[in-house]
Amino acid sequence: MPRSTAFHSVRHEPHHGHHALRLLHSHVHGPVRCLNPTRARFTYDAAGGTKQIAASSIVEKQTLPDEKYPQGKLANKISFEWRSRNNRKGRSVLILHHPQKADEQAAQYVVPQSTASVLPVLRNLRLMFTYFPYWDISYLVGVLFTFGSVIWVINGFFAWLPLQVPASEFDNEGLVGGGVTAFIGATVFEVGSVLLLLEAVNVSREGCFGWAVEVALEGGEKSRELLAVTSRNDERDHHFNRSSLLGQSSHSPRYKYNVEPSWQWFPSFKELQTHYLHELGFLASLSQFIGATIFWISGFTALPGIINNLSQGLLDGVYWAPQIIGGLGFIVSSALFTLETQKNWYTPAPRTLGWHIGVWNLIGAVGFTLCGVLGPAYGSSRAQYQASLATFWGSWAFLIGSAIQWYESLGKWVIEKDRDE
Repeated sequence: MPRSTAFHSVRHEPHHGHHALRLLHSHVHGPVRCLNPTRARFTYDAAGGTKQIAASSIVEKQTLPDEKYPQGKLANKISFEWRSRNNRKGRSVLILHHPQKADEQAAQYVVPQSTASVLPVLRNLRLMFTYFPYWDISYLVGVLFTFGSVIWVINGFFAWLPLQVPASEFDNEGLVGGGVTAFIGATVFEVGSVLLLLEAVNVSREGCFGWAVEVALEGGEKSRELLAVTSRNDERDHHFNRSSLLGQSSHSPRYKYNVEPSWQWFPSFKELQTHYLHELGFLASLSQFIGATIFWISGFTALPGIINNLSQGLLDGVYWAPQIIGGLGFIVSSALFTLETQKNWYTPAPRTLGWHIGVWNLIGAVGFTLCGVLGPAYGSSRAQYQASLATFWGSWAFLIGSAIQWYESLGKWVIEKDRDE
């Protein structure tokens, strides 16, 4: 099936039905041909008039709270990029195309700077400590995984530090400190994985660009394109609907086209069969949930009073085996999340936040799995040391990936720069 045909077979177009958005079939990509594409590009076709971009309108309500970026450099055209991960996270991408050679026509397109620039990055970092959108499930996922990773880092210290510095060990450090933190960390990861799966089944089905395009008449016959960011109270998207986690939804009367309920707890079997099982993001979230659920068994049996009363055979079966299987689920999930951000299966995407999140989580998943693989080697002190060390560096990798995910959840409106092809 051609890419464009497969893309159109998805239940809804990846934009809010705006008649002026034209799909560029050459920019429909996906790393796995048998699954739905993960990215597509649209251009905006204005109906006549002189095309100009008002920088003040582009940056209005750019990133919460309402502030404006300084004006940036020049661009000769704009386009909108739909990406499955961004759509799931409520992020909207505006591509600014720079001409290969400067010309007079390009001089009229003054646009804001890329959100990858220093000031926007610092601004988003500040939001991590000053803005708390508790109604946004993507934000909750990022915060929960960060909190869980911090707990696992502490667990890593309990497991590895006494082997590295024996004088630092205190009574029952491994049994109580390691066991309790393992249980809490596994539980937090399980809750985060449930929310991650709910996020995947509540993806904006018409796509979420977040850029409202208006045409205003200026000076009689002269028209100018104005780009403004949709209101943060736009209830078409559960990322902006404060009642969405309660299973309620309401819809703004400003929009004339039909919208579906913005929240669901469970997809139907037909939806799973025709849509979700063809989505890389859903498959990755499902793998994460299955892995975390199995891994939680290991966290539960690590509690003092349980782990110290198990025979070696039971220990292998209910503690180490769930850690290995759960870790493999994390590996599959992280690999799929990484793959989702790439244009094809073999080309990395280091300019994309989601790619870095997937890579760091993949490293963490390998660490947790390696710990489970080496753990049953009771007679080898080297294996025990490496198992504890794998938990330590794997926890730090998870923490880095989770912190980036938290940062990503607050940057809803993204401006990227590209060169004309």
